[in-house]
Amino acid sequence: MGVRDRVARKAGSSLAPRFAGSFVRGTLDKAIDGIGPLRSAGAAADARLVDHGGDVEAAISSWVHQHTILAGAQGFVTNVGGLATYAVSVPANVVGVTLVQCHLVAGIAHLRGYDLENPRVRNAILACMLGEDTVKSLVKKHRLPSSPMALATSPVHDPELDETLGREVTSEIVARAAGKRAVTLIGRRVPLVGGAVGASSDALATRQIGQYAAEELRERRLSH
Repeated sequence: MGVRDRVARKAGSSLAPRFAGSFVRGTLDKAIDGIGPLRSAGAAADARLVDHGGDVEAAISSWVHQHTILAGAQGFVTNVGGLATYAVSVPANVVGVTLVQCHLVAGIAHLRGYDLENPRVRNAILACMLGEDTVKSLVKKHRLPSSPMALATSPVHDPELDETLGREVTSEIVARAAGKRAVTLIGRRVPLVGGAVGASSDALATRQIGQYAAEELRERRLSH
């Protein structure tokens, strides 16, 4: 981890307690249930599955591609009704990208046969939001019990894990935003570069999260 990333993570850790639970859980709820023109993750993912003739893997690949484009699009949050007041204490771009990424992972979980109403599955979705490297680091440090797949299929739900994941995911989100802002500020010295850096950073992070979720949340539907 570079110096910039360490500084960003430190900033994220100090800010996270202020809104960890309400921000992350609220965003996940909106992604799963739908908000404004954004359909619920399950309904939208089912429609994508129909478009691909019932081919789950093709639907997931297309789903990841769509959300990567959405994450890179600037001003997405302004087109989603009901988020204006929600973003008061959090930068609009952070809210929009987090919503897209939650929607992405929830859709993948749904397509693989997971119950989005199950709190263990919701925790697995949030764990996927951290990304593979961060999950491995937190498991090694015993701050997370196991991988997203193991969390989703755990026989019991651990309420304390809700708070832990809310804190860790918010910390990661703020850290990414801080790191992206530092690069963007430098990029602003060159016309058009700043916006391009921000958009490409969001798109890349979203694509990586989608790929990790697709690898981690393996098929749960019973074969007929």
